[in-house]
Amino acid sequence: MTITRTARIGVDVGGTFTDFVLHDSARALVATGKRLTTPDDPSEAIIAGVKRLLEETGLAAGDLHSIVHGTTLVTNTIIERTGAKVGLLTTQGFRDVIEIGRETRYDLYDLFIEAPPTLVPRHRRLEVPERIDVSGEILLPLDEEAVRLAVTQLVEAEGIEALAIAFLHSYRDDRHEARAGEIVRALYPDLPLSLSCRVAPEIREFERTSTACANAYVQPLMRRYLDKLETDLAALGFAGQLHVMLSGGGIAAVRDAKDFPIRLIESGPAAGAMAASFLARLTGMDHVVSFDMGGTTAKMCLVENAAPDRKFDFEAGRVRRFQKGSGLPLKVSVVDMIEIGAGGGSIARVDPGSGLMKVGPRSAGAKPGPICYGRGGTEPTVTDSDLVLGRLDPAYFLGGEMSLDVDAVQKIIETGIAKGLDVERDTASLGIRRIVDETMAAATRMHLAEKGRDPRRYTLIAFGGAGPVHAYDLARLLKMKRMLVPLGAGVASALGFLVAPPATDLVRSHVARLERVDWDHVNGLLAQMVEEGRALLLEAGAAPDDIIAHAAADMRHVGQGFEIPVPLPSMSLSSANLPAIREAFFATYRERFGRVMEELPIEALSWRVACVAPGRDIQMATVAATATESFTDACRAARGKRDVLFEGFGWRDCIVYDRYALAPGASFTGPALVEERESTCVIGPDAAVSVDRFRNLVIELP
Repeated sequence: MTITRTARIGVDVGGTFTDFVLHDSARALVATGKRLTTPDDPSEAIIAGVKRLLEETGLAAGDLHSIVHGTTLVTNTIIERTGAKVGLLTTQGFRDVIEIGRETRYDLYDLFIEAPPTLVPRHRRLEVPERIDVSGEILLPLDEEAVRLAVTQLVEAEGIEALAIAFLHSYRDDRHEARAGEIVRALYPDLPLSLSCRVAPEIREFERTSTACANAYVQPLMRRYLDKLETDLAALGFAGQLHVMLSGGGIAAVRDAKDFPIRLIESGPAAGAMAASFLARLTGMDHVVSFDMGGTTAKMCLVENAAPDRKFDFEAGRVRRFQKGSGLPLKVSVVDMIEIGAGGGSIARVDPGSGLMKVGPRSAGAKPGPICYGRGGTEPTVTDSDLVLGRLDPAYFLGGEMSLDVDAVQKIIETGIAKGLDVERDTASLGIRRIVDETMAAATRMHLAEKGRDPRRYTLIAFGGAGPVHAYDLARLLKMKRMLVPLGAGVASALGFLVAPPATDLVRSHVARLERVDWDHVNGLLAQMVEEGRALLLEAGAAPDDIIAHAAADMRHVGQGFEIPVPLPSMSLSSANLPAIREAFFATYRERFGRVMEELPIEALSWRVACVAPGRDIQMATVAATATESFTDACRAARGKRDVLFEGFGWRDCIVYDRYALAPGASFTGPALVEERESTCVIGPDAAVSVDRFRNLVIELP
């Protein structure tokens, strides 16, 4: 029987590198790859990487069942404000909603506070006479002629490239928005259109309007990008399915990504969290912190019971990176993680005002990249400091495909940062590393503290090109006792695309006290969302019998200004479920706040359905099995020594181990370096290492 179309490829486009993992279960084949990202056109690196993987494995494009893709393109577009020219149609009297916002200041005492700029300037926000109240009753019919005049003005006079429509209370009744959309479609069939009742059908007009505008802002760019990628892959001979990773960690079809690109805003980082969740499930670890450090950013995520935390709102393009309220609020499902500007390409400099060294968040990216890449970089980065400190082999970067220029780095650090701080070159290089490690440790502590968690009780799973290089020092700073580094750690985010399940989250708002809920209406909403979710998952390749739906509700005490997601006991609810729903609310509330107030009434605001199908398992050990002979005796996997500078230990002579030659059961002690093609794992003098049955490095710290 001929084997065909069984191979799958995961592609993660990062700010510095584009990572690839190919898996073919029928042929027992796993292959990995890494290329510098092509910022001007990310699809160039994708096509080149796919071609190379096919050549290395002897496969043809016709053997590919699917390609799963994630990108930072949406995030970068909003941060850099390079999106489309957007117009907005809204209810008469509400054109300034996205500027008024919540009428709060993210910094109460800053007299010169900078508000996050809106994506749609006031002259491109037009009002239309119409009004539906909170109960869904029509108070003022839609003025259809006003819609025609407004959209004609926006297109013909303002030259908009995309349109958002957000009417008051459309989450409760979408008739006016839907009709306005039909009018726009009849006039301008090719104009990208975002209806708030489809993009974010939730209560709160500011957040809903902001999300609809952001979706319209990135829609033309993402459509062009995905259309070009599909065309280029087809020219390669690819006839399989192209899927994308959603910010919530699920896999969706390309059509969904073209219609709702804002749901991809955290698609790349989400893949890393899904990879960590897969590894946690594989190894039986219940309490894990995922640590994904690439060339541009570091991402930390809490993973418990083999699943990452999720949330249903997100702030993009913050004016102040860590200041809540300083960005654009979006109502999208995302993996709950902290992301900071600390990567291998993060630039180090001496601040002229304070005379202190700063590292990040500005990154050298792929162009020009760190000094050691020899591509025109002139400012020292974290990767440059790792090279000077002996952690990277200049002759084995990317498996020897890319040589690193040590002399150029040493010269610039010595004449720049070291001279500016009046310290020796090695001290300056160690300072760069210590600052970035402390920055990541502080962010991780804050993230876990907000959830009431103690990092000492967790295992660190490290991956990404720079993750294993910095994981040992990060674990020490967090006082963790164990860390795990998977095989193929440098491309583990791409692995996340292949193990992530087809999944989607849907929401509808219906506000009511629990004792007054219209259960027939709620059950209708749940059934509608299940039907929509199943259709999306079937398009994403899920089998009909594998799809499972779970219900939840955003609930709060009456009078509170925030709500919490609470799991519901059934997909078909009635007043008989009230005791169970109340108890679920109190359990969730107690876990988050440490106390409950049972005497206060409870209300539900939004009802949610999560549809999910099983993901796939992948054994990365196949990489080692096909790459080289492996040994349980670690000494036989050694391929040399190198001096490495460790803080508190000084320069130490480290054995360098071939990652692919370490078989399950191998063990050794630090100081040591474990090298594979896409990354290097640094192990300190006081650590002990063993290789588990999945070929993960399990590192125990004192």
